[in-house]
Amino acid sequence: MCLIIFAWKVIPGMPLILAANRDEFYARPAADAAWWEDHRQVFAGRDLQGGGTWLGVTRAGRFAALTNIRAPSERRPDAPSRGQLVADYLRGDLDPASYLRQITPRAQQYNGFNLLLGDRETMLWYSNRGAEDARNGQPLDYGVYGLSNALLDTPWPKVTRAKAQFASLLCQGAPEETFFEMLTDATRANDCRLPDTGVGLEKERMLSPIFIRSPDYGTRCSTVLRVPIIGEPVLTEHVVDPMAMQYSAEPATDKACKIPCKPRVAEAPQDPPLQGGEARQG
Repeated sequence: MCLIIFAWKVIPGMPLILAANRDEFYARPAADAAWWEDHRQVFAGRDLQGGGTWLGVTRAGRFAALTNIRAPSERRPDAPSRGQLVADYLRGDLDPASYLRQITPRAQQYNGFNLLLGDRETMLWYSNRGAEDARNGQPLDYGVYGLSNALLDTPWPKVTRAKAQFASLLCQGAPEETFFEMLTDATRANDCRLPDTGVGLEKERMLSPIFIRSPDYGTRCSTVLRVPIIGEPVLTEHVVDPMAMQYSAEPATDKACKIPCKPRVAEAPQDPPLQGGEARQG
């Protein structure tokens, strides 16, 4: 994932409500969210190149998600796939703290990452680049949080914009589709607000919206996840068809630019309390 906004223990009876966009090169193969044939309790998408996943949940309400840290000067091409960290947690039965203790000794083998690990009782954020943050590896207090390609709640424009919209929707008790509409906001940030992560100004501009569009890289899917205190989680995914998008190199910056949403509902998998396979075409 490249943007995750979530409310932890804010809504009574609903420990987790999350909205997220996964950004990736269009050419990188991936499978849509579904029940995994080799681990039937896991519902997640799958990175068909690295073998892991970016976000998933289990019937029991265990949850994990990951974003990369944007630091091109530190990237090692021989590092192991970070998506395996999410997949291994979902396939296992360790609680978040125990799993984190297991992976921490080898965390520096990976390129920079943020990892969210949770169940119905506890949510942990951990980054192998976040040693100076007191929250790193500790249970999160209740609240609304934002995570992109820097440390938790780093005030990048997309994070602050999405958190404000997300919190407003929560207060309104808004329906699920409005969270997906929020995730299609392609408004670019003004140059004066852009971070400097080492990728150059043009790429910073391209990467600044909640919903990213470019000829070869962008938002591949959007996800809304709800984990109730009682009952099974509900995960809904909208998959983007990049071939159907009209790409503009100069999107508006003074107003919200929305990607049209025309869902195509696919047949759900067996035992479908977790919903997936909806497709968004812009």
